[in-house]
Amino acid sequence: MRTPPKILATRVVDRSRFLRAEQVDLEFSNGERRTFERLQSSGLGAVIIVPMLDDDTVLLVREYAVGVDHYELGLAKGRLDRDETAEQGANRELKEEIGYGARELHILGTLSVSPGYMTAMTHVVLARDLHEERLPGDEPEPLEVVPWKLSELHRLLGSPEVTDGRSIAALFMAREYLAGRYRPQP
Repeated sequence: MRTPPKILATRVVDRSRFLRAEQVDLEFSNGERRTFERLQSSGLGAVIIVPMLDDDTVLLVREYAVGVDHYELGLAKGRLDRDETAEQGANRELKEEIGYGARELHILGTLSVSPGYMTAMTHVVLARDLHEERLPGDEPEPLEVVPWKLSELHRLLGSPEVTDGRSIAALFMAREYLAGRYRPQP
C-alpha cells in the first residue's frame, strides 16, 4: 500500500453556500511536490435512495438539473440535516420527493462524486416496505415519480435523461444486493 502524500498547506480560494474551493499543497512519498485544487463540501454528507415499491419496481424521479440544463431521471437524493443519520435523512428525502416513507432502510455503501477533486460523499440507502407519507420539500416544482423495473435496468442506461453516475451506481448496487451477489462491508 502506498503512503499518501503529506498535506503541507491548504488555502481557501473561493466559497459558495454549499462548496469551498481550496488549494492543497502536497508532498508525495517520492519527494515530488504539487498543488491540487479541490471542492470542500460544506455539508454533513448526502444520501441517495433506492426506493423499492416491490421486489422489482424502483421509484425514480424526474427533476430539472441545472448543471446539465435538462430534466434528469434518477433517484431521490439530498443533503443530510444536522443531527440526522443517513437512514433518517433518506426517509425524510423519500417523503419530500416521492411521497413515501420506508419501514426498512439499509445502507449499501458510500459513493464519492469526483474523488480527484471533491470531498463530497453520498450514502446509498435501500428503502423497502414503503408506505404513502408526504412531507413538504424544497423543490421549486413538483417532481414526477417514474416507476421502473430493476430487471429492465439495461434499458434505462440508454436514455439521454439518465446521466447521474450516483443514480446509476446506486441502482446497480441495489440490484446486486437484492440478488444476493453483493454484501456491504461492515
